[in-house]
Amino acid sequence: MTTTRRQVLQCAAGALAAAVTASLAGCSNVSSGGDSKTFTILQYENPESAQGQGWALAVELFKKKHPDVTVDYQTTSFDAMRQNAKVTLTGQDVPDVIEFNKGNSDGGQLAAQGLLTPLTEIVEERGWDTKITGGMQAFAKYDDQGLAGSGDWYGIPNIGEYVMFYYNKDLFAQAGITDVPTTLVEFEAAMDSLVAAGLTPVSSSAATSQGFNQMWVWYSLVSAGATRDEIDDFMFLRQPVDFSKSPWSDAAQRFEEWIDKGYVGTELGGLNFEQATLNFLNGDKAMLIWNQGEFARIREQAPFEWGYFTLPGAQMQMGSSGHLWGVPANAKNKELAYDWIEITLSAEVQNKIGQLGGLPLAGDASTITDDLTRAYTERFNELLKADSLSFYPDYPIPGFLDFIQPGMQAMSNGNMTAEDWTRDLQAFYDDGRDATLAG
Repeated sequence: MTTTRRQVLQCAAGALAAAVTASLAGCSNVSSGGDSKTFTILQYENPESAQGQGWALAVELFKKKHPDVTVDYQTTSFDAMRQNAKVTLTGQDVPDVIEFNKGNSDGGQLAAQGLLTPLTEIVEERGWDTKITGGMQAFAKYDDQGLAGSGDWYGIPNIGEYVMFYYNKDLFAQAGITDVPTTLVEFEAAMDSLVAAGLTPVSSSAATSQGFNQMWVWYSLVSAGATRDEIDDFMFLRQPVDFSKSPWSDAAQRFEEWIDKGYVGTELGGLNFEQATLNFLNGDKAMLIWNQGEFARIREQAPFEWGYFTLPGAQMQMGSSGHLWGVPANAKNKELAYDWIEITLSAEVQNKIGQLGGLPLAGDASTITDDLTRAYTERFNELLKADSLSFYPDYPIPGFLDFIQPGMQAMSNGNMTAEDWTRDLQAFYDDGRDATLAG
């Protein structure tokens, strides 16, 4: 079986309004504002992902409900949306519904600037708050300062996420690893065995543009030793954080050791997450740290037996709700946007996402026919019930991702120590926290 290499649609870094788009209505550049019969959706999910396939079904269902409406389904990238969201949402010619990035640094800023429509009334009318519950509501709500966790609903997630290690069973066997590790010590011993066998344990990346894997390794180690209160103080700016203490200092030191021991490979500065994924699928690396976004792809394309596990022995695991559907304040077709969101939360779409391992928030795990996928989904439900998801590290303050990525690259290249990293992290976070709380 050979590995199929997908073509990832990327958007230019200029204004999204000028981006080349993929449209189910044809390759046209239809304005969302000029014609009430054109409904424009802007999103950035890979069409091969569970969410992407679920939304393709949602488009079909939407067209059946609104046969007189032309659907312009546009695809951009995560980075392009993050960098250009304000431009995209300013003015009268805006999409009708968008997928936007959650967290204080992204969605919170858009909400505070009045660029998104408050959805609280619609959420209550349509009962979406009965489908999106508990911790999955945290980044759907923002207060007047754009701080997550309270205030009005501005976004609606479709899925949950958690980060795990996908692993190549053949390479594990080649290194003499017979059992999945259950503690961090056992995990490091397994990685030592892989290195001794001439194998790179973890396929990773540290490019400043979309080289997210190293950031996830580092923050997974933070999460491993963190409590719920420590994560929430950091994430929601509740109490000051001392990065010179555990779990932050311990995680940075361990991360540096993993780099030095070759656990995550070398020359990562030029690699992005797609290249890390391909290196895993090609059988070149033993593991890949990623979330549910690659589950369906790995199941379909991996030419080897594989499995997955969350970071062994960790108190908390990286994970969150998915990114959010939002309705621009200047959207022309808001009622259609609400119908679209409703369809993406329907049982038909949610269970489609579930069958593909997409962790739907309103799906029924018992309907999943594949044993591996069902167990994978049930593991997410366990983490959700235990309230042990630690979110993603770039959410708390504006510009945080653009700060974190160069730091991860510098550490990966051996140009920054753990002590340097935690010192710089403290300064940037404190400045951002003070500015955010000051409004």
